[in-house]
Amino acid sequence: MTADRFERRLSAIMATDIVGYSRFMESNEALTLQTLRLLRAEVVDQLVTAYNGRTVKLIGDGSIVEFFSAVDAVSCAVAIQRTLSARQQAVPENQRIVYRIGINLGDVVVDGDDIYGDGVNIAARLETLAEPGGICINDTVQRQLAGKTDFHFKDAGEHNLKNIERPVRVWRWEPAVLAALSPPALPNKPSIAVLPFTNMSADPDQEFFSDGITEDIITELSRHKSLFVVARNSSFVYRGRAVDIREVGKALGVKIVLEGSVRKAGNRIRVTAQLVEAATGEHLWADRYDGELVDIFSL
Repeated sequence: MTADRFERRLSAIMATDIVGYSRFMESNEALTLQTLRLLRAEVVDQLVTAYNGRTVKLIGDGSIVEFFSAVDAVSCAVAIQRTLSARQQAVPENQRIVYRIGINLGDVVVDGDDIYGDGVNIAARLETLAEPGGICINDTVQRQLAGKTDFHFKDAGEHNLKNIERPVRVWRWEPAVLAALSPPALPNKPSIAVLPFTNMSADPDQEFFSDGITEDIITELSRHKSLFVVARNSSFVYRGRAVDIREVGKALGVKIVLEGSVRKAGNRIRVTAQLVEAATGEHLWADRYDGELVDIFSL
């Protein structure tokens, strides 16, 4: 076997692991497996797909996920931690499924559907340095985030990682960011979250249009300084998911949620939108907008 048979590429690798997995399995194996499968299916797998990732393999309670964008990898990791935290607030702390996550940007060796190399190994080592509910990234990933996200990572200095020749500078996103798992306080000014608009068409290409509509609305609302508008990275956590608006309001710390849908028929497009009071789930306003695909920006 010769080395030139294998492809090499630059990838962002996310390694995940569950804190206290052995203890959970010893306490109640069946319940642990059932809970883990549910959280993977309803949270982790959906978010990996939403952020253009590919789960390469599951390793016991952990996983290796490949992304072609470091920003997507980190956005996905933060979304996973925030969503798992919000979803399990009613669960006793000692029974919560809590992840540690490590992310590395580096070369990987591709062998069929599998990947190997230091790119994967460093991600796995970084994961072990993360706090429960936290994320560790290397310096290369941190540089990729500059000016592209509002995530705050703390410089944790250089670390010597097992079987890695050179020290690696590590940056940490800690669960303290989640305010000890408590929902954020509501701001004094009017606050709103714009959820990703649902594509009601059979054409998957319309997903891009639906996301574009959502991003445009967030951008326009953000121009008004009198409003508190949740950032795209936080609201897109709920992309493709059936959600309880009241839970969304608590998790994101907003009073109002805007949701909607997009439908296509021939060359016609219809966009519907509705404002919902987060505390009660009551609809405050709704409208629809029809237009031609040839004049999307006017619509």
